[in-house]
Amino acid sequence: METNRTRDTSSLVLPSAEVVDSVRANLLTRLPEAGVGEAEAIKHLNSYVLPGLNRASSSPHYYGFVTGGATTIARLADNLVTEADNSPQVHLPRETVATEVEDCALRMVCDLLALPPKDWPHRTFTTGATASNVVGIACGREFVIQHAANKLAASVSVGDDGLVKAMAKARVSDVQILTTVPHSSLRKASSIVGLGRSCVIEVGQSHRRHLFDMEALESQLRRPGIASIVVVSCAEVNTGFFATTGEDLRQIRKLCDEYGAWLHVDAAFGLLARALSDSEEYSALKQGVNGLELADSIAGDAHKLLNVPYDCGIFLSRHLGIGVEVFQNSNAAYLNSASSEIIESADRPIPSPLNIGIENSRRFRALPVYGSLAAYGRTGYREMLERQIRLAREIARFIAASEHYELLPNVDEDRPMEDRLSTIYIIVLFRAKSQAVNEELVKRVNATKRIYISGTQWEGRPAARFAVANWQADAKQDLQLVQDVLLQVVQQ
Repeated sequence: METNRTRDTSSLVLPSAEVVDSVRANLLTRLPEAGVGEAEAIKHLNSYVLPGLNRASSSPHYYGFVTGGATTIARLADNLVTEADNSPQVHLPRETVATEVEDCALRMVCDLLALPPKDWPHRTFTTGATASNVVGIACGREFVIQHAANKLAASVSVGDDGLVKAMAKARVSDVQILTTVPHSSLRKASSIVGLGRSCVIEVGQSHRRHLFDMEALESQLRRPGIASIVVVSCAEVNTGFFATTGEDLRQIRKLCDEYGAWLHVDAAFGLLARALSDSEEYSALKQGVNGLELADSIAGDAHKLLNVPYDCGIFLSRHLGIGVEVFQNSNAAYLNSASSEIIESADRPIPSPLNIGIENSRRFRALPVYGSLAAYGRTGYREMLERQIRLAREIARFIAASEHYELLPNVDEDRPMEDRLSTIYIIVLFRAKSQAVNEELVKRVNATKRIYISGTQWEGRPAARFAVANWQADAKQDLQLVQDVLLQVVQQ
């Protein structure tokens, strides 16, 4: 990736406790009567707010949540977003090109992912994968209830009738979400759209919970009077493992078609694996994203591996009509008349974002995506991801060979090391062999402030996780620091 920006290695990942306490003590908790003035406010922000923030985005050594940084061009574009302050939600083709830039950005995203834009007419930006999952589950809810109603020759719309009336008309007693090792946002989404967190049912294999048990899946799908949404976890959050292969997705697609289910893919950070080359080095990862084109909808995060600023998620669906059924902004003539205008010279219709997403107004978050994709292209993003994978695999190799640590999951520990490493994407799950060290491993590592990792649970015990997602990641420059810190904390 060609960039003029020097890697940011000058600062610690976290501010010191003393700095945080000092900043907290100087925060304003009451509204000033006359205001402090612009000059003093600028000084306050620079001196008493900025020093108390972490460097999760700017530092290449933040490995906590799957948090990308912001590429040089994405940062510049984000400043331009604030300068212009356009909302792309209402399509005003004779007044601003904001909506067209968004459409172009989403088309380039589809190109990067080898998903033909014409097959994904419902495409929009959201605040993140959580919101994209909400959109996907809302669309799935509409589809499966309409499908059940169609078999009764009934006309039903959840968007118009509401969930309770629509289910009654369609003679659907419940809607369930069938998945494996779901991200927490899936249950949040199911709550928001009125299905309830309890509707999420895991149908994973007993010994490899991230993989689908096809018999259990079909058994759930055939339940009478129950409508189903199937959700594929495309890169599980603790391990980075993929839930399916291309053959699995073809089988799931067939089952969804047979039983009238909606197929949604939660690919917050797994999605970009489709941009990898077809080399043997990445064949296991490519298998994990093979067949995603068979889904009805896909959720992704641009502020993860696309490395653009927060907050930017991606939603793609093959069913524009369903999206409009759910999200149309009706009874607002002052908006609808403006947003219905079509550019005379356009060779493609652009649906107003107003009618295919949650918000009626939002930030022009497409511009950093547009600028960054234009700057670095397919090759730049492929090379970026390959560097991230290479660092993750070298960290995993070090951990597996260490007398102090164990690489997780350990179900494959008898396999040759290169085979184990071939399944590593950007997540490295591990724990310390010493129980005493393991209990405070994450705390010790993060206390160095040289690198940052996150904690989790694995098989009922504490574990730690590296998530390599920053565009600056480089095994040659970063591996030694990681090794030094991991050795340092076990010797304390």
